[in-house]
Amino acid sequence: MRRAVLFLAIGLLAGCVDQLAVRQARLSQFVGQPEPVLVQQMGVPNRTYETGGVKYLAYVEHRVDLVPGFSSYNPLFPGWGFYPGWDGGGLPTQVIELRCETTFQVADGTVKSFTLRGNACG
Repeated sequence: MRRAVLFLAIGLLAGCVDQLAVRQARLSQFVGQPEPVLVQQMGVPNRTYETGGVKYLAYVEHRVDLVPGFSSYNPLFPGWGFYPGWDGGGLPTQVIELRCETTFQVADGTVKSFTLRGNACG
């Protein structure tokens, strides 16, 4: 049992790493490119900031996911709980806010680097 749980956890982590690696590979193609190429491909940034001759362009992805809840039904002991057959257990629907902010650093008109921040980047 422990071994199965361990393999499942490793598999899930590998899936997350793969998604992050794919995103990083896609974004790294912009490093070394002129700023207009970045804006043409990524669109207009959500925010920009400039200081000391360096410009930062931030792109924000935001979504809300719903994880459906469930009720628990106990056919062996009907009448326990709120309704006959329903024992009042289960979990409510959960709302999860997912966000990923990609910030590109641009100096001398060229993309120098990027950073990722958030719980939905990988």
